[in-house]
Amino acid sequence: MPVTRVPIINRFGVISTSYHEELLKHSSKSINEVNIEKPRKPLLITKEFIKKFNDTENPEEKKHLQDQAKKMLFRCKRRLGLSSLGVGSHVDLPAAWTEAVYLAQCKGEVQEEALNMLCTSLDHASLNYSHLTTLFFIAESVLYRICCDASQKSYLYSSEIKLTKIGFLTFLRLFVYHLYGNLEGFEEQLIRLQPYLYALYFCGVSYSKYPNILSSLNFIQKTGEVICFPQRLNEARVDPNTKQDLDFPDMKDISKPYSKKQEVSHLLWHCIVVWSCVQHQRSQLNEVLEHLLMHKEQLKKKLWLDSVLGLFILGDAAKLNISCLKVLMNLGKDFISSCMSPQKQEENKDNDFSWQWIIAYIYTTVLGDICLHATTSSLRKIAFMGFNDCENLSKYLELRNTKSTEPVELKEGNFLDLLKYFSSQISDNCCQMTWTVYYGLVYNLVKMTRELCGDERQDGLRNLLWKTLQRVKEDEKDKRILNAVDIAEAELNDTINPFICSTVKAPRNQTFFKYVGCRLACALSKLFLPPVVPSSLLLKRHEKEQKQMTYQTPKQYQMEKKVIHIFFRERHPEEELVRPYPDIVTRADMALRTIVEKQWEKDQQIRLREEEILLAQEMKQKRKEELERYRAMMKRREEKIHKTTKPYVLPGQTPSEESEPMSSSSSNLSPEEIYCIGKQNYDRLGDT
Repeated sequence: MPVTRVPIINRFGVISTSYHEELLKHSSKSINEVNIEKPRKPLLITKEFIKKFNDTENPEEKKHLQDQAKKMLFRCKRRLGLSSLGVGSHVDLPAAWTEAVYLAQCKGEVQEEALNMLCTSLDHASLNYSHLTTLFFIAESVLYRICCDASQKSYLYSSEIKLTKIGFLTFLRLFVYHLYGNLEGFEEQLIRLQPYLYALYFCGVSYSKYPNILSSLNFIQKTGEVICFPQRLNEARVDPNTKQDLDFPDMKDISKPYSKKQEVSHLLWHCIVVWSCVQHQRSQLNEVLEHLLMHKEQLKKKLWLDSVLGLFILGDAAKLNISCLKVLMNLGKDFISSCMSPQKQEENKDNDFSWQWIIAYIYTTVLGDICLHATTSSLRKIAFMGFNDCENLSKYLELRNTKSTEPVELKEGNFLDLLKYFSSQISDNCCQMTWTVYYGLVYNLVKMTRELCGDERQDGLRNLLWKTLQRVKEDEKDKRILNAVDIAEAELNDTINPFICSTVKAPRNQTFFKYVGCRLACALSKLFLPPVVPSSLLLKRHEKEQKQMTYQTPKQYQMEKKVIHIFFRERHPEEELVRPYPDIVTRADMALRTIVEKQWEKDQQIRLREEEILLAQEMKQKRKEELERYRAMMKRREEKIHKTTKPYVLPGQTPSEESEPMSSSSSNLSPEEIYCIGKQNYDRLGDT
């Protein structure tokens, strides 16, 4: 068989034989092998990354790690849905909450930003049963940080305030799940919370000077007693001043107390009904408000967790309706007046850990939220200044210590009235109720002033807030109250005068719980009221469906403390979600929305055509003006040099010669080109 030799063409120029053989081997190897592109390594939040981020001292490596952390924060922010209130196909709250907890272990700005994002998300996110495992993880992480790290430091840090806020919102949600009876099956997580709840009793002394933190810790303790088997904790609880051991129950001794839905007080139930009437514009609102006032004595009961929920829910309704605001202020006024009676003050002097001041403190927080986020300016003014004396503002600005004069009477429950009342009651030997509520008023006043920075629509309210705050700083001498100003300014990162720079934006961190009242009311209304739409986000899925779900823990997330384990739930496919058939109102809304969108598209097309017509008319008008300007210039030239020839005619050229070449090209020239040609000929004529 003849051998056919294929000529080899050297395309590389003059090269050595050995190098040519290596090139041939490399090319044959690349042809035979299949090129598989390796996927890019994703940004993983691991234990090694956090340790390297906190311990590195190399400037270049530190900058690289900070860039990676910022990318992780941006991804976490998108998964949290901060710009869409936790709604959207891109939102994955359990995974994003876990990432935020891990990023909060990085020191510096990354920690502050992660805590701010987590607090904001817990405020506005809706309640869903699939969040329960992650909420237990957040609760355990926060309690660990407070008990084992934050409370042991000699100074107060802004991260501690944010941690207590996150713990407050987390246990607030857990309490709602407890009312639903959804904590059945989470006995292991509840048992793991018990050591931290026990240690939290010893941390209260460290925060006794900061009522904003102490109120959140007391709420966490009380909620922990309710959901973590209170009979066990009550038997084993010891005095914080003693050093006795605490024996916690084993898993064998644990029963299942969450088989049925829990009952709530009449006060909370009527607050839920009031919120539902406001949302659906029911005519029975005034009647329900009258029934609510009949149960106002329940605010004074020791089972005060329902009262906290009721204040948040009624406060959200007061942002929309003036009658609800009036009832809320009436409840706050009666409660504070009864607690500030001489007999109650003597009792509170002996009991510094009384629960009444927590209810009053929560009321001041809800009132401050209404002053900022009510739907109308009249509601905001009434919440701050009251109903009767809105015109006489100078009377409310006279916030001086009136210790030697007659005591100030609490006329209304508005913010300024409370501020004036408690400023007259403050003294060195006053009860805890007096100075803690006054502390809360000043603390919220600083945050309200800061949040309105740069908001030109509320200049009047901002001016009033600033004047009130300056008067408090000038007249108040109590260090406990002045400490509230320092704590609030440190929490907001810096002090800003709203009248120096009007372009200052509002702070990024969470100042008030703006949406939590609405989320709580929406969830509890589905539990205690007849359903408007046959669906509930908090109802458990069927047992068979739960068995089919698999729970996996990614390796990159197994990096927390040995005490804490992470459980991830997979995102449920769309086929597994139970979507009820929409009723006639929902279908009508969907049809109306479709009609509106089509009409909007038609209007947009008409608007685009009109804009094109206007643009063409403007161009035509512009050309006409340029032509008129050129004619006026030619007329001035004729008057000046007394010549009727055109500027592009050379000397000795006849009009016929001039018109012949121009007939073919001048018709297509613009006025600017004609002017340039004429100017050149005119200059040439001047040279000759």
